[in-house]
Amino acid sequence: MYDRKHHHFSSPDLKKMQEVVINARTRIYIGSDEDPEEAKERYLSRMGVKP
Repeated sequence: MYDRKHHHFSSPDLKKMQEVVINARTRIYIGSDEDPEEAKERYLSRMGVKP
């Protein structure tokens, strides 16, 4: 009667991304061609994020 769609979520391959350490507890992953310093600055500039 009702056919359910199967949800398929694929995670990005972390081997193809580079890790940026924000502080001891926080790490973010960005593309291999992006600038880590710029990504860190963008992350810290968001509202509510304390360095």
